[in-house]
This record gives sequence, structure tokens and C-alpha cells, in this order.
Amino acid sequence: MKCPFCNHPESKVVDSRLGKDKDTIRRRRECLGCHKRFTTSERAEDALPLIVKKDGRREVFNRLKIFNGLKKACEKRPISINMIEKIVNRIELHFQERGEREVKSSEIGERVMEELHRLDGVAYVRFASVYRQFKDIQEFMDELKDLLGNREEAKKK
Repeated sequence: MKCPFCNHPESKVVDSRLGKDKDTIRRRRECLGCHKRFTTSERAEDALPLIVKKDGRREVFNRLKIFNGLKKACEKRPISINMIEKIVNRIELHFQERGEREVKSSEIGERVMEELHRLDGVAYVRFASVYRQFKDIQEFMDELKDLLGNREEAKKK
């Protein structure tokens, strides 16, 4: 494991623990070059589907892309990194459990939007505005009206 401080190619593990989510192992390492310590996280690779992009290209499932998209949408909102990580875990698990070899990127985007819709209206609209690429302000306003209508219905119940 390369040191993030000095890029020395070797380190030693000084401690290993099960991660909070019980799906990862956290390792405390010490660089054999500069002797600084750093933490890594290890996760077993599961059989994840290939992602079929809009243009037909195929990519390996990348949870970091989902995490970064969620993080950007949730910027300056009262949503913790732990909550974002839980959402990514749920999305990843959902597509693993389906057992399909390929999944359209649009399905992942819709799943992210469902999660954000339940979590935070502002984050949802931010993500939707980028993801859906609204053609004009009217499409954007229609989405906002729909969101506000759903919120009012939920309050009545």
C-alpha cells in the first residue's frame, strides 16, 4: 500500500478492525519510509453488474461515482457522510441482489433520485436538475411543483 504522505511503496499493518457497517475491514498502517500512520478500508469485491451508458458503452460499477454525485447534491445540507454512505450501500446492494450482469445507468440514476426524494427535497432537486438535464425553466418548475405537492400530501397524512 503506497503511503499517502510520501508515496513510499510499502507499509505495515499495525491494527485491523471490522468497520462500522460490518462489511469492511479498517486497517491502521504505518509507512516504512516516513513512519506516518494512515487508515485504509478494505471491502470484498462482489459480483457487480456492468453499467450500460446512454451511448452504449459499458463500464464497471463504480460506487465512488454514486457517492460523489450524492455528496455534491447534499452539499450544505444537514446530511452526514454516514447517511450518504448508507444510501450508496443500499443502492449497491439493490443491484447486486438483482443478479443481472448489466444495468442501465438510467436505472441507477432513478434509484439515486428515489433515495434523495425521501431524504431531502433540496438535494433531490439539485441532483434531478443535473441528472434530468432540464431543457428549460418550465420543466424545472414542473419538477419543483411535483415535489412540493408530494410534501403537502405527506403533511396531511
